[in-house]
Amino acid sequence: MEFGPFRWYGLCWLVGLALAYFIVKRLYKEQKIKDELFDPLFIYCFIGILAGARLGHCLFYEPDHFLTSGTGLVEMFLPIRFLADGGWKFVGYQGLASHGGTLGLIIALWLYVRKTKLSIWTVLDNIAIATGTTACFIRLGNLMNSEIIGKVTDVPWAFIFERVDAMPRHPGQLYEAIAYGILFALMWWLHKKYPQRIGTGWYFGLCLTYIFTFRFFIEYTKEIQEAFEASLPLDMGQILSIPFIIIGICCMWRAGKR
Repeated sequence: MEFGPFRWYGLCWLVGLALAYFIVKRLYKEQKIKDELFDPLFIYCFIGILAGARLGHCLFYEPDHFLTSGTGLVEMFLPIRFLADGGWKFVGYQGLASHGGTLGLIIALWLYVRKTKLSIWTVLDNIAIATGTTACFIRLGNLMNSEIIGKVTDVPWAFIFERVDAMPRHPGQLYEAIAYGILFALMWWLHKKYPQRIGTGWYFGLCLTYIFTFRFFIEYTKEIQEAFEASLPLDMGQILSIPFIIIGICCMWRAGKR
């Protein structure tokens, strides 16, 4: 029985979110935060990440398609593609941007703390500690789905993505998955060693700085995702990473002063 690439991608998303769910639940219990304040968190995170990632892709990478026609606007919000003969087909949400997902998550958490009256910095730090697990599995899903492929290379660990071509390429998705797995291990160790930093924004700042600094440099091993990026001095992933790196550094600096 074949387990197709899109099913692998969905499974990786599910595993990543489930692991983050249990990790944050444990953190809430360690901090003696009431269960009823934790219960709605998953829904806020899921909707925020999915909506932000989808809108981020549409606005940052394919605005000419999604913002220039009525059918494009419909496709932005519904998992379908309109066909030339007037019909349509279900394609799923093809195109999710991690930068948009991060922004969507932050907005969702802001709405969550308005309802629960928890400290925004405590919530952001807790989510940051668990983020590496979800990011790791999402990139493994991209690997299984032959998405965000690397540039052609002759390194001995190159992958051949048969759904794309027969050329050996950098497994950029695997590079990121390993980096994000290391991030989670680092964050878990640090939170055990310095639990008093939870609630200062330091872990949130470290998470943003680590992920998007790595993302900036790993882009040099990837193929561009859209043709317009070829004319830019940096690709879109690098351009979008810079503000998050700056925000992360500012959060760590602010926490350090406190």
